[in-house]
Amino acid sequence: MYILIALLVFGFLIFIHELGHYIAARLTKVRIFEFAIGMGPKLLWYESKKTGIVYSLRMIPIGGFVSMDGELATGENSQPEDAEIRALRARTAPQVGATSLGIKPAWQRLIVHVAGATMNLIFGFLAAIILTCVLQVGGTTVAEFVPAEGKDVAYTQSQGLAVGDEIVAVNGKRVYIADQLFYEIMHEGGTDEPLTLTVVRDGVKQDLTIHFPTLTEQGQSFGDYDFLVYGEKKTFGVVIKQSFHKSCYMVNMVWDSLIDLITGRYSFEAVSGPIGTTTVIADAAKMGWQNLFFLMALISVNLGIFNLLPLPALDGGHIFYTLIELATRRRLPEKVVGILDSVGLILLMGLMVVVALKDIFALF
Repeated sequence: MYILIALLVFGFLIFIHELGHYIAARLTKVRIFEFAIGMGPKLLWYESKKTGIVYSLRMIPIGGFVSMDGELATGENSQPEDAEIRALRARTAPQVGATSLGIKPAWQRLIVHVAGATMNLIFGFLAAIILTCVLQVGGTTVAEFVPAEGKDVAYTQSQGLAVGDEIVAVNGKRVYIADQLFYEIMHEGGTDEPLTLTVVRDGVKQDLTIHFPTLTEQGQSFGDYDFLVYGEKKTFGVVIKQSFHKSCYMVNMVWDSLIDLITGRYSFEAVSGPIGTTTVIADAAKMGWQNLFFLMALISVNLGIFNLLPLPALDGGHIFYTLIELATRRRLPEKVVGILDSVGLILLMGLMVVVALKDIFALF
């Protein structure tokens, strides 16, 4: 059942992403041949008599694409067209030249390429609003300390933090809600270096230097906090504030993870593909719908940001090519783009295979 839930989550998030491309293509009058969820052979499909668009569900529940006139496919995990789509192109090409993505103005092509990631980010923000409405929310003012077992005084309290202190920054990074505060302590406190907490005490701002204890999970170190914060009464303004900063916090988490992976703070063991993520989704589902929904939002934001990276074969690569065209008023040669995308796709698929093998070995 939990594997089924994980597959439904993947399918929904891919649907959201591809729906962005689909809507943008329809708005810019680009001819669409197929809207597909999944990869490989078709399981179910429907061809609209009005538009001629094929809507399909494919066998392998990973990835998806929107196949358009003027481009092989747009979206993550693009795949070659099948014989039916090639035949449809051949039949309709003489009539739909004006609807080719390739001849649309650069700004319209940019909208089509950006739309998928934008939908993922929008879903993350809407999810943050829903979670804020149903869960307790907190600010950044210290309410009480929770000393470690056998200790009379909390570790942070012994270093100068006090009840009533409003923590406004961690190592110079502004924090507005409890989620941001605790994340920054965990992320920045995972080293031997002390953190600088900027607090407001009795109306006066001051800096405290605190060395947080660390926790180690799966070979990664995180800062540990030993205090609680006051909750916030929900008003319209508080919900908007909490939702906005929760969205920023999710984006920050994804961005930090990418940087930490590149810089070597996180090892390759910390990377998960669809197989490893399925396990995480299943674990989240067991803990309740709130945890599952937050993870869905986080994965959606991750998809959005990852697809915006200026790498060949990703949406971000096409966005980068189009921005170059807008700046120079000249397109990159199709041959160059084709080579870059082919190399990027080979490297991306190779990485996916390596990560998948790592996830499979981890299961055993």
